[in-house]
Amino acid sequence: MGRGDLTNDEWARLVPHLPESGRRGGRWNDHRRVINGILFRQRTGVPWRDLPERFGSWKSVYERHRRWSADGTWDQILRAVQADADAAGRLDWSMVSVDSTSCRAHQHAAGARKKPPRVPGKRSTPRQHRPDEGLGRSRGGLTTKIHLAGEGGRRPLGLLITPGQWGDAPQLIPVLERIRVARPGGGHPRTRPDRVGGDKAYSSRRNRCYLRRRQIKHTIPEPRDQRANRRRRGSKGGRPPAFDKEAYKRRNEIERTINRLKTFRAVATRYDKRAYVFHGTVTVAAIRLWLRP
Repeated sequence: MGRGDLTNDEWARLVPHLPESGRRGGRWNDHRRVINGILFRQRTGVPWRDLPERFGSWKSVYERHRRWSADGTWDQILRAVQADADAAGRLDWSMVSVDSTSCRAHQHAAGARKKPPRVPGKRSTPRQHRPDEGLGRSRGGLTTKIHLAGEGGRRPLGLLITPGQWGDAPQLIPVLERIRVARPGGGHPRTRPDRVGGDKAYSSRRNRCYLRRRQIKHTIPEPRDQRANRRRRGSKGGRPPAFDKEAYKRRNEIERTINRLKTFRAVATRYDKRAYVFHGTVTVAAIRLWLRP
């Protein structure tokens, strides 16, 4: 076992959720070696062609990562390991924090074809495909933003990829709607945490109404300009939103979750041309965090 490879305990938790292997033609043979190759690339950020020979053909490793990113296999595996953690009592629902982080896009991430990609073997586009490929231009060049919802144990619950210049507040609802953890006894998956925390960037009337409608407590500070505008309107401005200073101290959990994700160099710097492939890259990093003790 090489440095960074899946341990026996991690593999035992992951293998029940993998697609069936041993299909005709040997297409899915040796999941463990291929996944270790994918993890090696995520951790080091090397080009796919430079993968060590112990992982087999680099093209096989890349193709499996691309296929599983396109058809949603990585998303299904992430939800499965989250459900296992929830059943074992290792998922903290007491407060889910939301934040975003910008990733500089390498020059190799530019230049994707304008023609929409297709899921291999199907006549449909990948689930996470974006026409803009999740790339935004700024003074610093091309950037991509990862919007993240993380639980108290510093592991991702839901994620979203957007261009780097997109704001945070409009993405609060889409990120929370990505939280779907299956219950051990069956039924509808759990999608609602006890409390949601965020910084001033997520303070908006739309977001607060959404959280109140779903009966989710929230700890989001009100910016100075919104506070002044509410006071200027008098009674029509409504009551000031409740704010728990002690609960807000836990907002550092999402920042520490982002730091753990960015230890994977292929996440900290985007090398993938397609947005759905980069979404799969971030999802694989999140799966690895859930597999760790």
